[in-house]
This record gives sequence, C-alpha cells and structure tokens, in this order.
Amino acid sequence: MLGTAASAATISPTTAHAANTIRRAFHSNPFNSLSSSHHSILCARFRCLSLRSFTAVSTKAMSHPQTLDAPHPQSSAAGNKQALISLSDKKDLALLGNGLQELGYTIVSTGGTASALENAGVSVTKVEQLTCFPEMLDGRVKTLHPNIHGGILARRDQKHHMEALNKYGIGTFDVVVVNLYPFYDKVTSMGGIAFDDGIENIDIGGPAMIRAAAKNHKDVLVVVDSQDYPALLEFLEGSQDDQQFRRKLAWKAFEHVASYDSAVSEWLWKQTVGDKFPPSLTVPLSLKSSLRYGENPHQKAAFYVDKSLSEVNAGGIATAIQHHGKEMSYNNYLDADAAWNCVSEFRNPTCVVVKHTNPCGVASRDDILEAYRLAVKADPVSAFGGIVAFNIEVDEALAKEIREFRSPTDGETRMFYEIVVAPKYTEKGLEILRGKSKTLRILEAKKNEKGKLSLRQVGGGWLAQDSDDLTPEDIQLNVVSEKKPQDNELCDAEFAWLCVKHVKSNAIVIAKDNRMLGMGSGQPNRLESLRIALRKAGDEVKGAALASDAFFPFAWKDAVEEACESGIGVIAEPGGSIRDGDAVDCCNKYGVSLLLTNVRHFKH
Repeated sequence: MLGTAASAATISPTTAHAANTIRRAFHSNPFNSLSSSHHSILCARFRCLSLRSFTAVSTKAMSHPQTLDAPHPQSSAAGNKQALISLSDKKDLALLGNGLQELGYTIVSTGGTASALENAGVSVTKVEQLTCFPEMLDGRVKTLHPNIHGGILARRDQKHHMEALNKYGIGTFDVVVVNLYPFYDKVTSMGGIAFDDGIENIDIGGPAMIRAAAKNHKDVLVVVDSQDYPALLEFLEGSQDDQQFRRKLAWKAFEHVASYDSAVSEWLWKQTVGDKFPPSLTVPLSLKSSLRYGENPHQKAAFYVDKSLSEVNAGGIATAIQHHGKEMSYNNYLDADAAWNCVSEFRNPTCVVVKHTNPCGVASRDDILEAYRLAVKADPVSAFGGIVAFNIEVDEALAKEIREFRSPTDGETRMFYEIVVAPKYTEKGLEILRGKSKTLRILEAKKNEKGKLSLRQVGGGWLAQDSDDLTPEDIQLNVVSEKKPQDNELCDAEFAWLCVKHVKSNAIVIAKDNRMLGMGSGQPNRLESLRIALRKAGDEVKGAALASDAFFPFAWKDAVEEACESGIGVIAEPGGSIRDGDAVDCCNKYGVSLLLTNVRHFKH
C-alpha cells in the first residue's frame, strides 16, 4: 500500500484532495484488475498531480523552513507497517506471509511471490501499485524504483529523509525478505548452462534491495534465509528492539550477496578467460561445524566448506558423509584428507594407513583383506590410533577384519583407529563397524576430482597452485644405469613413487610387491629419511624399490651408496642434481637400476 506521511509544508487543499482521490483509487483498484490503458492513465494523472503538489511543497518549505520537533521512527502516513517480500525460493512462504499479516503488516510483493502469497490466503499489494510501472524487460525491472528503495533506505531519525518521503508520497518498509535467482544451482546443473541463460540468471534487483535493507538495518529488518522466519516473527511479536539481532541479520544479508557475487565472478571469469589464477580471487566459505579445538586444545577452531563453483560435486573429505562416531576434530580432518587423497590414487584395491598426515602403511591386493593386513604390518606401532582408508566398498568381511584384527607386534592387542574412510559401505559392513567403537568415525567420501586449485595460507597472504595430480601413467621413467629393471622391479618403483608423493619432505619410500615396507618423512636431510625407511623395512629391503621425492645432492658415502649397500634393487628419483653422474656411477658399481622421473614431489 502506498502510504503518505503528513507533510511539514502546507499543500493546497484542492491539490491534496485530488492526490488523495488518486491514492484511494490505487487502494481500491488493484492493478491486476485494471486494463493497461486505465493503468497508464491513472499513473500518469497521479504523477502529474504529484509534481504540481511537490513543487508547491518545495517552494513553501524553502521560504518557510520548519523542523520536526522530535524525530522518531515511523512506518507510513497511517502508521501502517509494511513488509516487502520477493523470493525465488518460496520455502515456508505461507508461514511468513500469514505470520506478518497476523501482526498487522501490509505485504508488498512481486510476480510469482505475490501469486503464491495470494494462494496461501494472504492479502498482497503488488509492487506495481507503488511504482505505477508494470514489470518490464522480461522481469529485469521490477523493484528498481524510488518508491521502493526510498522506503527501504530512509533513516527514520533524519528529518530531511522523512520530509523527502512525505514530499514524494513514499511509505517506509519495516521488513524486507528477499532471496536471489538460483544462479549457483543453474550454472552447476548437470549438462551445464548456455552463456546467455547464465547471464539471465544473474539477479540485479534482489541484491539491490538486500544491500539497501542491510545498510539501513537500524530501521529495516532484512531476511535472506527461510530458517530465520520463526526468529523474525518472534522478534516482531516482542515489545523491545534488539540492535544485535538486526545487525546479525544485516551481516547475513551482506554475506549472502557477497557469496552470490563471488559465484557470478568465478563463472564469468571462466567464461571469459579461463585462467586458473585471476587478478583477484574470492573464496566463499560456509561454516560446516564448530570444532572442540584446533591443532592443540588451547586453539579455537571451526571447519568451513568451500562453496566455489569448481568444488561442486568435486569430491573430497569436506563433503564426506559421517555415518558414525564422535564429531570430527581439526586433526581428524587433516589426517582423513591425507589418507583419502593417497588411497584414491591407486587403481587396484588398496588400503592406506595414515598417522599425522603421513601414510605409514600402503598395500594393494586383489584381496582387500590381505591389503589391509599388509598396510598395518608396514608400521603397526604408528598405525595404532591412525586413520585407515580404502578405495573400494567396505563389506561385511572387511568390516569384521577391521574390528577384530590384532596388532602384528604382539598378536593380541586389537587395533584401534580414529577414522575409517571408504567410497561406500554395505549395510552389514556399517553395522559391524558401528559395533567396534562408539567413537570410531566412519566416513563415506567421493574421490577428489583432478585439476583443483590448491590454496595454502601464509602470514598475510595465500599461495595458490595446481594440485599435484601426476601418476606413474603420466610420466616417463628413464633408465640411466647399466642395469635395466625387471618388470616386477619397474612395478615396484612406480608403486613407491606413487606413495612418496604423499609423504612429507624429505621423503623416502621403500616398497616391494605392491606394498610399502618402510618410509622416512619430514627430515631436514634426505640421508636421515633414508635411514628411517631402511630401519622400518628391515630384512625385506633386499631387492626392493626405493623412491625419493627429490634428487639426491650427493651419492658417494651418502644416501645413494647407503641404499645400494643395503640391498635396494632399483631407485626412482627426479634427477636434476649437478651430481647426477655420481648417482649413476654409484648404482652401476653396486648393480642397482636407476630411474629418473624428471618430476619432483615435494610436500611441505
């Protein structure tokens, strides 16, 4: 309804009477019952009368300035409370509309929202009855009008704002409820969307109203989420104002628009340039859960899901389903992510055990039960309390093995794990794992897609890079030694190389027969990492393959020679050292095959 506040200046009785006659005509004749010709005539006559009246008011006010004795919030001329509702997602609209109507609000709405409200038995004033303009340009212009935005943006405690509304016959809005065109869902739908269709799904009027209401939240309540409808109605039923409640809604509104704009920006950049590293980058994050603490108990923490378009249906631990167990912790997320990323690299049935983000056991077998046992056997001390991941379904037999398997160290202690991760579970498998422990976290995850952007924070900035997606199938293993590797040795080298990319640098992995025998990680020098790996591999090192994440800076009386002396059969490393020749000579002396990958796998 179009409200007019009492003017601070005198309007001639004749003109005021005529203007009020037109306003009454608007109230008693909804535009959907008027012909287009009557609509145009009525609006034109009203604008003509308004201009004459407003000129008189302006002249009178300038010659006889007056003030408002005590500026105070008001809604409209008749004290009528107005709510503006324009929604694409109409969830719980009837609840909202009826609730506001029962509280005495006049509801102003647009297009499909107005129709839905009317179907729910809610009386509606259509936006065009305020603007005197029909919806036009295929819906691009509905609410972009001073009669709408003036009523939203006017500050009730500023007399010149209220005088301006009075002068132009604009009523105020107390509540604005808006959500936006489903751009995000449209551009991420199966099969994609044509560029022109994407452009048409960019909302203009909605963000303008949301931002206007959020800016003026002291006087206007803005709601963008249907989950806030009950809180809104409860607040309006109360007798006290709460600026903190208003500020929270305003924050949520600006965040909603910012996230929406980031999706549009990301999509348009890819349509225009496509480069992975734009001049500016916005990453929309949505809070998934508050965590008990961070990496340590004295650090507060939370977990956010990346809502970038590139992450839609792209897999990963962030979107995993938790079927059972305690809530995930900060470290749980890091370890589960490391385990899942590693196990997802393997084509054959594989088990990976991770501790402190490092894979301490990896094995591939046609028999997944055997793969599980061998992965634990690689380092049973580290595996206890770790994360176990599989790249195939966990069925009843595997679940029983996970539940009952005893530590290889003593044959008695039942293995304990923080998390089990797999792509899927049978019903019986889930039932058995739930019975292992009340705290065991059971995650069902989807494999990470390749080609993701990897982000990492440093003080005051972020590092961005391509994800390290290379597998043995993507590279060429060049034999540079006199001894050529046998087929089984070549397979062992590829397996070790795939493992070592997931181990923290400096990283060494020793493997044989598609299983990890030992690994050394995180040492400041490569020689120490080698010695740790050799110690874990024990007597099984004879004839095994060794992979290094980076080149060996020295060979003689260093890592290469110690590896050769220990009985290693084949070494795979990137090469690139000025002393690569020494490594070749050393391997030739001991009859060891040396393969250069020309690909480094640093992981910090």
